[in-house]
Amino acid sequence: MSKTALITGATSGLGYEFVKLFAADGYNLVLVARNKQKLEEIKQSFRSIDVRFVCKDLSVPNAAKEVFEEIEEQGIYIDVLVNNAGFGLLGNFDELDIQKQVNMIQLNITALTELTYYLLPKMKQKHGGKIINVASTAAFQPGPLMAVYYATKAYVLSFSEALVEEVSDIENSITVTTLCPGPTKTNFGSVANVEGTKMFSNAMNSDIVAKQGYEAMKKGKRVVVTGGMNRVGVFAAKFLPRSTAAKMAKFVAGKK
Repeated sequence: MSKTALITGATSGLGYEFVKLFAADGYNLVLVARNKQKLEEIKQSFRSIDVRFVCKDLSVPNAAKEVFEEIEEQGIYIDVLVNNAGFGLLGNFDELDIQKQVNMIQLNITALTELTYYLLPKMKQKHGGKIINVASTAAFQPGPLMAVYYATKAYVLSFSEALVEEVSDIENSITVTTLCPGPTKTNFGSVANVEGTKMFSNAMNSDIVAKQGYEAMKKGKRVVVTGGMNRVGVFAAKFLPRSTAAKMAKFVAGKK
């Protein structure tokens, strides 16, 4: 019997790359995104597997619960949860639109947490399951000019690493993998308005990032940082004073 993966933010970027990877391995898919037309197009592109979708904006309160209720009504069991949806914004905290920043917290943190909460118990009942939570190298230090975004990704990393220990009972066979990419060539850059910054000078291709995350999930790895330079940066951030790490983050967020 084929397994099923639920992927959020599935219509572009890393989400769509995950769609292709899971489909290639014969997974059935439940896709969650805002764009119904793109969801329909993806469904038509993968006829050899069962593709279903839930058109929801996860930055809206209660949307994650509504997604869960829809798949429950259809009797779908989720073997793999990919919490990929998220966005960032560049600018001083007090100058950015507060509602957009609240929506960012809702999407990057709350929806991820709620979907995990609703789906994890059934994974435990079935004694197996996998979760990929997409964080970022931003998770490892404060991020001036993207203060809320960096903070949301720090939450994702901390939350995920804690879950690893909570589900570490061998009987459960549940793994939680946190994917921490650096700048990646997706529509994130244009939404966040960071494409012209120093941080995006050497952005990785999204297919490479997704592949590394997918392979890490299959091996049950806890955390994967994609890209050699990103791994060096994360390693250095662990030893730098937080104030110094914040200054460096502010520098790379500046224009080229």
